[in-house]
Amino acid sequence: MTALPPPRATMKDVAALAGVSPKTVSNVVTGTVAVREETRARVEAAMAQLDFVPNLSARGLRNGRSGIIAVALPDLATAYSAELVHRIVAAAHDRGWGVQIEETAIEPEREGELLSRARAHLVDGLILNPIRFEDSVLRYADALPPIVVIGEVEQTRADHVRIDSRRAAADATRHLIANGARRIAVIGADADASIATATSRLRLEGVHDALREAGLPPDARLEVNRLPWSMVAGAEAARTLLDRGVDFDGVAALTDSLAVGALHTLHDAGIRVPDDVIITGFDDVEFSEFTAPSLTTIAFDRRAFAEAAIGLLESRIDDRRVAPRALTLSHRLIERASTSRHPAGYRP
Repeated sequence: MTALPPPRATMKDVAALAGVSPKTVSNVVTGTVAVREETRARVEAAMAQLDFVPNLSARGLRNGRSGIIAVALPDLATAYSAELVHRIVAAAHDRGWGVQIEETAIEPEREGELLSRARAHLVDGLILNPIRFEDSVLRYADALPPIVVIGEVEQTRADHVRIDSRRAAADATRHLIANGARRIAVIGADADASIATATSRLRLEGVHDALREAGLPPDARLEVNRLPWSMVAGAEAARTLLDRGVDFDGVAALTDSLAVGALHTLHDAGIRVPDDVIITGFDDVEFSEFTAPSLTTIAFDRRAFAEAAIGLLESRIDDRRVAPRALTLSHRLIERASTSRHPAGYRP
């Protein structure tokens, strides 16, 4: 005869082993009430010893919550999305939330489906990265569930976490100019409004700001956009620039993935970076430090970004009455070899 599995441990079992009340165990599990560190350690040790698994679904039924939030990004295939989702999931788990990951691409109906789930309480709230406000569900939704917008779409209907992409792109372009570039190509934005995103618009405006500040007129022939933004798109955009036959000595790529693709095409064409052309990226994803040459890029603290988004969402779930809030995180330029025309130890 097959032996029956032992019964599942309960909060009362954990409380008895830890020498505390079941209410204290509940406070440790939910995190709703502060518990002394020594007591918390005893409870957590008892849970581990008993292989105790909290019944979060039952808790959700009692407080009207699912314990799940949704995170929706346009393109999960990019290194930037992977790193950001990693940080968001970690921040959510620290607060006891499970996370449902979604990809919206450029289909606003997917955003609508997510809002419907939130309204039906299948998820407690959303972190949403729209591509364009004019296509987003934010534009026409009568009432929004708890939601935090991340990214460049400018709106005032929901809480928002972002960096100043226009200023950041201007800082990257100023760096190119300070290092001698005068004919600066832009990979990731052009005059075609039909494919422009909120991100490409703002970052292109930032490039133009820096060019005009230096007395350098923008040149539409030096601007190329290919979607979706990827290494392949960056390589194709750089090939388009070369096929146009326009001279350039600097490249402002609007993501690191685009920059890496451009590096590949320039290398194949016998164009040396940084000797002939200098190049910047944007986002400081992990591989940017390990390209050849390593990539100068715009960086921001993704952990702080994720924690800000989760913190705002948690606050919004608890109280929907407060006015929407916006947080703008700082950025910095990280200078690496792709914009350093002279290696260490160079002597003229």
